[in-house]
Amino acid sequence: MSPRGTTARGSHRGDDVTVLVCALCGTTLDADADDVMLALSWVASHERGRDLRYCPSCARENLRSIEGKLDAEFW
Repeated sequence: MSPRGTTARGSHRGDDVTVLVCALCGTTLDADADDVMLALSWVASHERGRDLRYCPSCARENLRSIEGKLDAEFW
């Protein structure tokens, strides 16, 4: 099982499967089986040396907090 908020890669019928896991609510998205366009709506964040992912719902609800963690170079 992958830590929350990460991208996991595994095998599904011999193909690589990318699974996104929301760092806040734990929602998962199988980016190969589900609508690929939906995967584009997820937010990627790099916090304290970790790559995290947030589902669209959590990203909207916590946008201020996510923006507050951005390095000054992204302002």
